[in-house]
Amino acid sequence: MSSMRTLILAAGVGSGHNSAAQAVETALAEDAGAEVRRIDILDTTNEVFSKLYDDAYFTLVAQVPWLVGWGYDNQDPPFKLAPVMRWWDQANTVPVMREIRDFDPDLVIATHFLPARLVSLMLARGQVSTSLSVVTTDFDFQGLWLTTPVTRLFVAREETRQHLLRLGLPPERVVASGIPVRPEFSAPFDPAAVRARHGLRADVPVVLISAGAAGGPKALQVVRQCLDLPQEFQAVVVCGRNEDLRAQMESLVAGHPDVHVLGFTQEMPDLMRISSLFVGKPGGLSSSECMAAGLPMVLVDPIPGQEERNADFLLESGAAVRCNYATTIGYKIGTLLDDPARLAGMRDSARRIGRPDAARVVAGASSDSSLPPLWISRDAQRIMQRASTAADDVSVQAASEPLRTLTDPDTGSSLALVAESELATLGATPGMSLLELGRIRLRALRWQPEHFALAAAGTWLLGDAGSRTVGIR
Repeated sequence: MSSMRTLILAAGVGSGHNSAAQAVETALAEDAGAEVRRIDILDTTNEVFSKLYDDAYFTLVAQVPWLVGWGYDNQDPPFKLAPVMRWWDQANTVPVMREIRDFDPDLVIATHFLPARLVSLMLARGQVSTSLSVVTTDFDFQGLWLTTPVTRLFVAREETRQHLLRLGLPPERVVASGIPVRPEFSAPFDPAAVRARHGLRADVPVVLISAGAAGGPKALQVVRQCLDLPQEFQAVVVCGRNEDLRAQMESLVAGHPDVHVLGFTQEMPDLMRISSLFVGKPGGLSSSECMAAGLPMVLVDPIPGQEERNADFLLESGAAVRCNYATTIGYKIGTLLDDPARLAGMRDSARRIGRPDAARVVAGASSDSSLPPLWISRDAQRIMQRASTAADDVSVQAASEPLRTLTDPDTGSSLALVAESELATLGATPGMSLLELGRIRLRALRWQPEHFALAAAGTWLLGDAGSRTVGIR
């Protein structure tokens, strides 16, 4: 691992993708000899593209959330992105592709699907020779994350891994790692010192309110309802970098000594670990941090799509409650404060599904260079897409045409996924367990439009060799 040049790529759409990237970078830095570089690719693009990717998304979330949910569901099947969108991404990311090529990494770890797609494209074109790990940042898996070639996919939970295996990915390609969180969540700390710094008592529950994520009016409404609660509690309200909200919040809680208002703070891991409840949105990273801290959540206003699915998982696991009425958020917090046994059970559930070690798992597994990137042929992509939208049995085994795996006969590692009909095109006969891939046959296929993608896959597998024997599984 110490000799590997590692590039970590994120995209600053919200803070979660960069937070996960930083956590992985910290885990990799434990090897003093590692050469690691991290890039937010939106920092390298033009202002129009960056704003469309980031600001426009959150404008849609605020103005037409139903459209965001529809878009998420529409892109749920893998390999569905329209060609014009792929072209648009490539045209606006030339500088970062140049940086990737110049750095010439041995390993790329992507915590957003956009850089993952770009690196896959560069692999297919022969512009880089690298291992590509894709680290998802929500509890469910959306099709935009699946790209080819790809070496490993890191997902948040085992159910998500099972979903991808049912779609046909080989088991060695998918790791249920959890979502990477900062190392502070597993580091020793002094609870008494944290409470002392923030003027908090040890014998009264602490409610941690993420006001910056909730937004101005909603955050003020949440705190206003909490102020009316009869239960004894303390609150820490975190406003982030929203100075206007912080001023409004301080004015609202004036005269309430048990409510403490903060701006941006680096102490969230410690504050989470001394709190009894977290109130906020179920973003992938914030939820994972709460679970790593063993902190139950009160979920407010999940974004349609990924955050609603995150909420489903947290509710199913018993680690959260959801507020569907804006008028009863305070009431719901009060019912939990009145039920210490229920809170303790929620805390145990949060700890059970928390993965404070996720960043180290990603760093360790990604640094294993023995697994080559996996190519998924065009026909195989179509089969996986159909399987993901099937109304009955969604496994590829139930598809009209099964997937087959080409393997390295020496190691057994998967090399490519192809449709069964493509085996005959490559020269295989029924029952054959080994196949000789030759450059002459592949060159002939390149002149046939219906087989061009398969020829490209085979050529990529050959590399510089004139022929290669592969196993069929």
